[in-house]
Amino acid sequence: MDGYGIFIPIILGSWAYISQIAQLTGLWWAEALISGALTGFIVGDFELGLQIGATLTLMSLGMWTYGGATMPDFNTGAIIGTAIGALGSGLEGGLAIAIPTSLLMTQLDVLGRATTTIFIHGADKQLEAMNLKGITKMHLLGQLPWGLSRGIPVFLAVWLGAGPIQSLIEWFPEWFIKGIQLSGKMLPALGFALLLSQINVKKFWPYLLIGFVLFAYLNMPLIGIALMALALSIIVMNIERRSSNV
Repeated sequence: MDGYGIFIPIILGSWAYISQIAQLTGLWWAEALISGALTGFIVGDFELGLQIGATLTLMSLGMWTYGGATMPDFNTGAIIGTAIGALGSGLEGGLAIAIPTSLLMTQLDVLGRATTTIFIHGADKQLEAMNLKGITKMHLLGQLPWGLSRGIPVFLAVWLGAGPIQSLIEWFPEWFIKGIQLSGKMLPALGFALLLSQINVKKFWPYLLIGFVLFAYLNMPLIGIALMALALSIIVMNIERRSSNV
């Protein structure tokens, strides 16, 4: 299968738009795991969507747009990577599309944010004219560039299929692709390092040691380690609650 027709690209493009804009209302739907799973469900490969979404989520740990700085758009990468991977290339092919897409989307993020300033200046002019309805209209229109900077690329990528995307990636020089692949392998480690830097490791080092032993020596999957950590957290909370009631 080379493509999806027109309806699935419209649905996924709409989700890319909505999930991005939803952040303005406090709904954090633009997460790689959420969008990967949803895309997998829509294209008929839920497991692939979870795998790609989870992989990109690991890469994003500890990253944030501090001070307005941009970061790789793993949400868009999860949507496009899952949709392309479900066409036949599977997890490996999906990640090969998702990671470069996430990194390349940083440029469109900058363009989307910069274009929004047009509506800010429009709101300033409406303010000078004391037109409150005009100010509200400019603020509502201001979300268009940000949302369209995700919706249009997702629609085009899913609609055109794997061929044009692969051709675009092959157009880049080999050193650039190798650099992106190396970055993709390093980002999960960087995410964990940033996350650990925010945790009081000196106080909670026994839990870190338990997780390391489970993963390195007993080969327990990350989901199993996460479930065990959840159980330990509940046990500790119950013990502390009982101690405080004594």
